[in-house]
Amino acid sequence: MDIRTAVGDLTVRHPAGPRTLHRLPDGEEPKPYELFGIEPVTGLIGAEVSGVDLREPVGPVLFAELDRALLEWKVLFFRGQHVTAGQHLDFARRWGELEVNPFFPQEVPYLSRIEASAQKPGGQNVWHADGTWREKPLLGSVLRAVEVPEAGGDTCFADMGAAYDGLSAEMKRRIDELTAVDDFALSFGPGMDADKLAELRVKYPAVEHPVVRCHPRTGRRTLFVNPAFTTHITGLEAGESEALLGFLFQQVAVPEYQVRFRWEADSIALWDNQATQHYAVNDYFPQHRLMERVAILDEHPAAFS
Repeated sequence: MDIRTAVGDLTVRHPAGPRTLHRLPDGEEPKPYELFGIEPVTGLIGAEVSGVDLREPVGPVLFAELDRALLEWKVLFFRGQHVTAGQHLDFARRWGELEVNPFFPQEVPYLSRIEASAQKPGGQNVWHADGTWREKPLLGSVLRAVEVPEAGGDTCFADMGAAYDGLSAEMKRRIDELTAVDDFALSFGPGMDADKLAELRVKYPAVEHPVVRCHPRTGRRTLFVNPAFTTHITGLEAGESEALLGFLFQQVAVPEYQVRFRWEADSIALWDNQATQHYAVNDYFPQHRLMERVAILDEHPAAFS
């Protein structure tokens, strides 16, 4: 059975049946990992790493293997990591310079606390990639669970390379050369003091990125629009832009592209922000959930493939 969707003047066909999924870029073969165990959570995205103690410094050989695993699996999970704030930061720094986030409280520099409780319900339940409102979007993030609810509070991740691969050839031709505008105010602006919003708009103006980004490390094409920060597609009439973005936003929801992680206290997730989007499931109110996040800056501006 096929499903057809009208997107502006284009009718998009969604064939039912098996999906062909590619964890690695074309022509690249998986290689074993010598310094740690790795257990896939799905066949496409997400793997749990065992045999690594993140309280210890990550040397160059171990880093090279972890970096390769990150590019292959897009998100790595570590259980039982009783790290200090300093150790958390040191681990993230292996991938690059750290972000100072202007929207999350940081009692420790570079370490953001993301908290939800009966007094402050969680609000991260929207698919997004971190920092696409920046000229140079973030390379990745390292998120640690400090306190988790008895049930609920999972995080879902989606492979946006697979999301692009799953589009029809006609849709790919339509979007491959388009750009879109991302703006922090779409998510962080509502309720913000007008003076503060104006100040941040000067520092972080809206930016334009390719709708389809070339991953700077793997060369793989990835769908690079998200409902948290992407406001419109450049050069399109408003209705056409809205229809096309609405369709592209839906691609993240395909279960075959996703992994869902059940947190435990002292679990850590490291993800490739250039290849994924994520969604914090807000199904645990009024229970308490406290996470600590460190984000890694990217030296590469978003670029076409």
